[in-house]
Amino acid sequence: MAVRQVLLWPDPRLTQVCAPVEAGVDLTALAADMLDTMYDANGRGLAGPQIGVMQRIFVMDITWKEGLRAPQVLINPEIVAVSEVHVGGEEGCLSIPDTPLEVTRPAEVTMRWRDMDGLQQERRMTGFEAKCAQHELDHLNGKVIFDHLPEDERRRYEAAYLEAQQ
Repeated sequence: MAVRQVLLWPDPRLTQVCAPVEAGVDLTALAADMLDTMYDANGRGLAGPQIGVMQRIFVMDITWKEGLRAPQVLINPEIVAVSEVHVGGEEGCLSIPDTPLEVTRPAEVTMRWRDMDGLQQERRMTGFEAKCAQHELDHLNGKVIFDHLPEDERRRYEAAYLEAQQ
């Protein structure tokens, strides 16, 4: 399909909460474009607002860099359960390039979403899959990795990122 431009922070669309996808909407071309864009940008996940689509859809493929493509398209995703155990780890973001940050998240989540056939899916996710899904869901809720930092650290990292972009 087509590779789309990835929006960069501080584009205001990255802070907006996305609208649900209406039932019956054909997302075939959009999902293909999102996957093409994610792979081209060397990412493992991409959410609608990162390409200016303010709808609750994201794609991810956590294994493709190891040689096994397993693309997933999650429409109107939501977390229905989280583990009490939280883990920290470095996260990067295609919309905030070259700025990996330490983010703490639940180690396990149960996600519910609609697939490309309109069928409801639900699965417990662990490890990197859980981290990636939470990161992309954050985008649908208008959050980025900077939002997980204490305010003083956030200001420092944002300033350094913006300075590096000039």
